[in-house]
Amino acid sequence: MGLAVTALRTAPPAADWDALAGSSEWGCWETVEHLADGLFSYAAQLAPEAPPMDGFIPFVWTRQKPGGPANVLLADRGSGPAGLLQILEVGGTLLVAMVRTASPRTRAFHGYGVADPEGFAAMGVVETLVHTHDVAEGLGVAWVPPADLCDRVLGRLFPDAPVDTERWPTLLWATGRAELPGRPRLTSWRWYSAPRD
Repeated sequence: MGLAVTALRTAPPAADWDALAGSSEWGCWETVEHLADGLFSYAAQLAPEAPPMDGFIPFVWTRQKPGGPANVLLADRGSGPAGLLQILEVGGTLLVAMVRTASPRTRAFHGYGVADPEGFAAMGVVETLVHTHDVAEGLGVAWVPPADLCDRVLGRLFPDAPVDTERWPTLLWATGRAELPGRPRLTSWRWYSAPRD
Protein backbone atom coordinates (compact mmCIF):
# COMPACT_ATOMS: atom_id res chain seq x y z
CA MET A 1 0.00 0.00 0.00
CA GLY A 2 2.78 2.39 0.90
CA LEU A 3 4.38 2.04 -2.53
CA ALA A 4 1.10 2.83 -4.28
CA VAL A 5 0.32 5.87 -2.14
CA THR A 6 3.89 7.17 -2.52
CA ALA A 7 3.66 6.83 -6.30
CA LEU A 8 0.29 8.59 -6.52
CA ARG A 9 1.52 11.42 -4.29
CA THR A 10 3.99 12.31 -7.08
CA ALA A 11 1.13 13.45 -9.31
CA PRO A 12 1.61 17.08 -10.31
CA PRO A 13 -0.51 19.59 -8.34
CA ALA A 14 -2.48 20.41 -11.51
CA ALA A 15 -3.19 16.73 -12.33
CA ASP A 16 -6.75 16.00 -13.45
CA TRP A 17 -8.05 13.38 -11.01
CA ASP A 18 -11.22 13.12 -13.11
CA ALA A 19 -9.24 11.98 -16.17
CA LEU A 20 -9.87 8.38 -17.19
CA ALA A 21 -7.79 5.86 -15.29
CA GLY A 22 -5.90 3.99 -18.00
CA SER A 23 -8.25 1.96 -20.20
CA SER A 24 -10.95 2.07 -17.51
CA GLU A 25 -14.31 3.78 -17.90
CA TRP A 26 -13.81 5.37 -14.47
CA GLY A 27 -11.95 8.52 -13.56
CA CYS A 28 -8.80 8.42 -11.45
CA TRP A 29 -10.63 9.75 -8.36
CA GLU A 30 -13.39 7.13 -8.66
CA THR A 31 -10.84 4.39 -9.22
CA VAL A 32 -8.96 5.26 -6.02
CA GLU A 33 -12.30 5.33 -4.15
CA HIS A 34 -13.13 1.93 -5.63
CA LEU A 35 -9.76 0.57 -4.54
CA ALA A 36 -10.09 1.94 -1.00
CA ASP A 37 -13.61 0.59 -0.82
CA GLY A 38 -12.53 -2.85 -2.01
CA LEU A 39 -9.79 -3.05 0.62
CA PHE A 40 -12.23 -1.93 3.31
CA SER A 41 -14.81 -4.46 2.11
CA TYR A 42 -12.30 -7.32 2.16
CA ALA A 43 -11.38 -6.38 5.74
CA ALA A 44 -15.06 -6.26 6.67
CA GLN A 45 -15.65 -9.76 5.30
CA LEU A 46 -13.07 -11.13 7.76
CA ALA A 47 -14.26 -9.12 10.80
CA PRO A 48 -17.44 -10.85 12.10
CA GLU A 49 -17.20 -13.74 14.52
CA ALA A 50 -19.15 -15.74 11.94
CA PRO A 51 -18.10 -14.31 8.54
CA PRO A 52 -20.75 -14.39 5.80
CA MET A 53 -20.61 -17.35 3.45
CA ASP A 54 -23.37 -16.27 1.06
CA GLY A 55 -22.82 -12.56 0.42
CA PHE A 56 -21.00 -9.40 1.33
CA ILE A 57 -21.48 -7.57 4.64
CA PRO A 58 -24.75 -5.65 4.08
CA PHE A 59 -23.48 -2.09 3.77
CA VAL A 60 -25.60 0.23 1.63
CA TRP A 61 -23.76 0.70 -1.65
CA THR A 62 -24.03 3.95 -3.58
CA ARG A 63 -22.80 5.34 -6.87
CA GLN A 64 -21.12 8.72 -6.97
CA LYS A 65 -22.22 9.24 -10.56
CA PRO A 66 -23.91 7.10 -13.21
CA GLY A 67 -21.54 4.54 -14.67
CA GLY A 68 -19.09 4.84 -11.78
CA PRO A 69 -18.28 2.10 -9.31
CA ALA A 70 -20.72 1.26 -6.52
CA ASN A 71 -18.86 2.09 -3.30
CA VAL A 72 -19.50 2.30 0.41
CA LEU A 73 -16.54 4.63 0.91
CA LEU A 74 -16.53 7.96 -0.87
CA ALA A 75 -13.83 10.55 -0.23
CA ASP A 76 -14.76 14.14 0.58
CA ARG A 77 -13.81 15.96 -2.62
CA GLY A 78 -13.05 19.04 -0.57
CA SER A 79 -10.14 17.18 1.00
CA GLY A 80 -8.40 17.02 -2.37
CA PRO A 81 -6.03 14.27 -3.51
CA ALA A 82 -4.30 14.22 -0.10
CA GLY A 83 -7.59 13.27 1.57
CA LEU A 84 -8.36 10.72 -1.14
CA LEU A 85 -5.02 9.02 -0.57
CA GLN A 86 -5.68 8.98 3.20
CA ILE A 87 -8.88 7.04 2.48
CA LEU A 88 -6.79 4.59 0.44
CA GLU A 89 -4.27 4.19 3.26
CA VAL A 90 -7.07 3.52 5.74
CA GLY A 91 -8.63 0.81 3.55
CA GLY A 92 -5.28 -0.92 3.13
CA THR A 93 -4.39 -0.65 6.82
CA LEU A 94 -7.73 -2.16 7.85
CA LEU A 95 -7.22 -5.11 5.51
CA VAL A 96 -3.69 -5.70 6.80
CA ALA A 97 -4.95 -5.62 10.39
CA MET A 98 -7.77 -8.08 9.71
CA VAL A 99 -5.53 -10.49 7.77
CA ARG A 100 -2.99 -10.46 10.62
CA THR A 101 -5.58 -11.03 13.36
CA ALA A 102 -8.01 -13.43 11.66
CA SER A 103 -7.51 -17.13 12.16
CA PRO A 104 -6.00 -18.77 9.06
CA ARG A 105 -9.02 -21.10 9.23
CA THR A 106 -11.42 -18.16 8.72
CA ARG A 107 -13.49 -18.41 5.57
CA ALA A 108 -15.70 -15.68 4.08
CA PHE A 109 -17.66 -14.93 0.94
CA HIS A 110 -16.20 -13.40 -2.18
CA GLY A 111 -17.87 -13.17 -5.57
CA TYR A 112 -15.35 -15.67 -6.99
CA GLY A 113 -15.92 -18.09 -4.12
CA VAL A 114 -15.20 -18.43 -0.44
CA ALA A 115 -11.73 -17.15 0.50
CA ASP A 116 -9.38 -17.33 3.49
CA PRO A 117 -7.38 -14.40 4.94
CA GLU A 118 -4.43 -15.18 2.64
CA GLY A 119 -6.79 -15.05 -0.34
CA PHE A 120 -8.24 -11.70 0.74
CA ALA A 121 -4.71 -10.36 1.26
CA ALA A 122 -3.67 -11.49 -2.24
CA MET A 123 -6.81 -10.00 -3.78
CA GLY A 124 -6.08 -6.72 -2.00
CA VAL A 125 -2.54 -6.70 -3.37
CA VAL A 126 -3.73 -7.35 -6.93
CA GLU A 127 -6.40 -4.66 -6.64
CA THR A 128 -3.78 -2.22 -5.35
CA LEU A 129 -1.19 -3.01 -8.01
CA VAL A 130 -3.46 -2.92 -11.04
CA HIS A 131 -5.67 0.00 -10.01
CA THR A 132 -2.58 2.02 -9.12
CA HIS A 133 -1.40 1.19 -12.64
CA ASP A 134 -4.69 2.48 -14.05
CA VAL A 135 -4.59 5.70 -12.03
CA ALA A 136 -0.88 6.25 -12.70
CA GLU A 137 -1.57 6.06 -16.44
CA GLY A 138 -4.37 8.60 -16.10
CA LEU A 139 -2.22 10.99 -14.07
CA GLY A 140 1.01 10.46 -16.03
CA VAL A 141 2.82 9.01 -13.02
CA ALA A 142 5.47 6.27 -13.16
CA TRP A 143 4.46 2.96 -11.53
CA VAL A 144 6.25 -0.38 -11.62
CA PRO A 145 5.78 -2.58 -8.54
CA PRO A 146 8.35 -5.12 -7.31
CA ALA A 147 8.54 -8.30 -9.40
CA ASP A 148 8.57 -10.56 -6.32
CA LEU A 149 5.26 -9.11 -5.11
CA CYS A 150 3.72 -9.67 -8.53
CA ASP A 151 5.11 -13.21 -8.57
CA ARG A 152 3.55 -14.07 -5.20
CA VAL A 153 0.05 -12.93 -6.17
CA LEU A 154 0.30 -14.56 -9.58
CA GLY A 155 1.17 -17.83 -7.87
CA ARG A 156 -1.64 -17.48 -5.33
CA LEU A 157 -4.51 -16.24 -7.52
CA PHE A 158 -3.67 -16.99 -11.17
CA PRO A 159 -2.65 -20.65 -11.47
CA ASP A 160 -2.89 -20.56 -15.27
CA ALA A 161 -0.61 -17.53 -15.74
CA PRO A 162 2.65 -18.19 -17.58
CA VAL A 163 5.68 -18.61 -15.34
CA ASP A 164 8.38 -17.88 -17.93
CA THR A 165 7.55 -14.20 -18.48
CA GLU A 166 8.35 -11.00 -16.59
CA ARG A 167 6.13 -10.79 -13.53
CA TRP A 168 4.65 -7.27 -13.75
CA PRO A 169 3.66 -7.52 -17.45
CA THR A 170 2.26 -10.98 -16.68
CA LEU A 171 0.06 -9.59 -13.90
CA LEU A 172 -1.16 -6.87 -16.25
CA TRP A 173 -1.91 -9.58 -18.82
CA ALA A 174 -3.69 -11.80 -16.25
CA THR A 175 -5.97 -8.87 -15.32
CA GLY A 176 -6.84 -7.96 -18.90
CA ARG A 177 -4.68 -4.84 -19.12
CA ALA A 178 -1.92 -5.82 -21.55
CA GLU A 179 -0.71 -8.31 -24.12
CA LEU A 180 2.21 -10.67 -23.61
CA PRO A 181 4.40 -11.92 -26.45
CA GLY A 182 2.39 -14.62 -28.18
CA ARG A 183 -0.60 -14.02 -25.90
CA PRO A 184 -3.32 -11.52 -26.82
CA ARG A 185 -4.87 -9.22 -24.25
CA LEU A 186 -7.55 -11.04 -22.29
CA THR A 187 -11.11 -9.82 -22.76
CA SER A 188 -12.33 -11.59 -19.63
CA TRP A 189 -10.42 -12.82 -16.60
CA ARG A 190 -10.79 -13.88 -13.00
CA TRP A 191 -8.66 -14.91 -10.07
CA TYR A 192 -8.96 -18.01 -7.88
CA SER A 193 -9.01 -17.00 -4.23
CA ALA A 194 -10.22 -20.29 -2.76
CA PRO A 195 -8.07 -21.61 0.10
CA ARG A 196 -5.35 -24.04 -0.87
CA ASP A 197 -6.27 -26.62 1.78
